[in-house]
Amino acid sequence: MCHLPLRLAILSAAALAAGSSVPAAAYDRDLAFFERVAGRWSGAGEIVAGKYKGTKFVCDFDGSAREDGVGMALDGGCRVGLFNQPMSASIERAQSGFRGTFMDGAAGNGLDVVGGVVKDQYAVFAIHRNELTGAMRAQLDGPDTMAVTISVHVEDELVPVIGVTLKRTEPSAVSSVRRD
Repeated sequence: MCHLPLRLAILSAAALAAGSSVPAAAYDRDLAFFERVAGRWSGAGEIVAGKYKGTKFVCDFDGSAREDGVGMALDGGCRVGLFNQPMSASIERAQSGFRGTFMDGAAGNGLDVVGGVVKDQYAVFAIHRNELTGAMRAQLDGPDTMAVTISVHVEDELVPVIGVTLKRTEPSAVSSVRRD
């Protein structure tokens, strides 16, 4: 099936999480990706598997790059009809790889980010909650479009369960290098 590239990305994420230092080129690449996520985003999505398969929703997010390191935060919410669900993700590069939370983390009602890998146009983060494992992939398709897919492991297969395509609605001021 077409899950092989995503599986390879997750394996790469695990290998990256096992390392203890980050080469300068990787740091710069990661920082550039997260800066491109900064801004306001809005778009439609759908639950594509599970009990609520076929449910369509609309999301609005504010994305920001971390000022104190390499990472990002997405804050906002998604609507289904009259119902609104707050949504958030916070991811940062730690000494041992990427760490963070989706919603309020596994200690609450969300998921923990336990690893990840960033390439030029996409990032894949390993997610975990109790016995549930999976991946959250953010793909930048040009400067103003981002596709986010959340997949979970079902037996030995990674199955997409949520997909959303976001369009940039307001650009963000991206930090720049000061030249004197």
